[in-house]
Amino acid sequence: MGGTARRLAGVGALVVVAVTAAAGIGAGAEGGRQEPRGRAHATAAALTLPAPTGPYPVGTVALHLTDRHRPDPWVAQRPYRELMVSVRYPATRDAGRFPRVPQLTAVEAAAFDRLGNFADHVPAGRVAWGATLTHAHRGAPVARPDGHRLPVVLYSPGAGDPRSFGSALCDELASRGYAVVTLDHPYEAPAVQFPDGRVARSVMRAELAKAQRAGRITALLEKVAAVRVADTRFVLDQLARGGADSALPAELRGALDPSAVGMFGQSAGGFTAVQTMHDDPRIRAAVNMDGVMGYTQRDDDPSHPSSVGRDGVDRPLLLMGMAGDDHHALPSWGAAWRHSAARGTWLRDLTLRGGRHASFTDAEALIPQVARQVGLPRKDVTELVGTLDPARAVAAERAYVTAFFDRWLRGRDGRLLDGPSARHPEVRFVR
Repeated sequence: MGGTARRLAGVGALVVVAVTAAAGIGAGAEGGRQEPRGRAHATAAALTLPAPTGPYPVGTVALHLTDRHRPDPWVAQRPYRELMVSVRYPATRDAGRFPRVPQLTAVEAAAFDRLGNFADHVPAGRVAWGATLTHAHRGAPVARPDGHRLPVVLYSPGAGDPRSFGSALCDELASRGYAVVTLDHPYEAPAVQFPDGRVARSVMRAELAKAQRAGRITALLEKVAAVRVADTRFVLDQLARGGADSALPAELRGALDPSAVGMFGQSAGGFTAVQTMHDDPRIRAAVNMDGVMGYTQRDDDPSHPSSVGRDGVDRPLLLMGMAGDDHHALPSWGAAWRHSAARGTWLRDLTLRGGRHASFTDAEALIPQVARQVGLPRKDVTELVGTLDPARAVAAERAYVTAFFDRWLRGRDGRLLDGPSARHPEVRFVR
């Protein structure tokens, strides 16, 4: 969930969202191939994402997964749940022969332009969201560092964001030898396009309106969280299938290590990561980037805690928040921290000085470029991504998330998580 959505929905809560306030959203569902509306201005330059710094190029493949044992929870006429995920992975040196994939398809970009988390700040049709390229090369051959299987990290986005809106960090992890699996949550994101051209468009406006009329906002939040966790656990099931039943392309079969799985996400995705770890022992470590972990519309509301808040977790947990968001200030973080600490869990709480909620997404790199293109006021940029230099923010996030998963999935401890570092003065350790 981006900065605007965070204020509308409750800071970091799952509530669903700036898209509820955006004009032009329908009540749902699926359509055929559609021409994107609100095309970006012809003079808009493509935005760029920071290149990964690891030793490997990055390859990627998109997977269309179908859970035939679960009706779609949001669209009654769909008898099963369909998901789109992408797998990023370290590629061989000839990856440059393969095309770089765009961050969004044209249809997804058009929906994000109208309904995404920056719609209140960025004029529609002025940004070429669909022209942004990630640093991942479609179908490039996989590299197997030292012949070992690849540790796996899952990524869940914030509410109102597509799975590709954490590309800078996901590409970084892949360049350092991880298989990174990014999940879309269809009918929650503005638009998710399937390989045959069908588009799952957000139904959250209608769902929120129904919940408000019935006085059942908490129940809606619980459902959103439950759907996200069920999506994630199904993806874990699919990744574990071997042989001819594998959901992976031939080159990736046997390349992933199912015994070394972590998860991270921003906002609602951060909550999803920790809740999935609570519910599923296959997740060995989780990072929550500025996501409240309770069923509430306000950060300071301790009511309606999640089971993470009631129980804590027994595996390593890294909390990363913007200034003012830590386990002392947020009741849901504090409850999870206390109960986890009582179980002897390894915990860290880091604050990104000068950052904002959307700083933990690709917005950190993209919004300053958007501001130059469309003339956003400085106060809007600060409201969205804070005052920290974008390059320093991205570098800090990459360093600490990589160090966390290196420690708990690979057994490599570079000591960065032991205490403050002169290399990253913008990161404060919260005791």
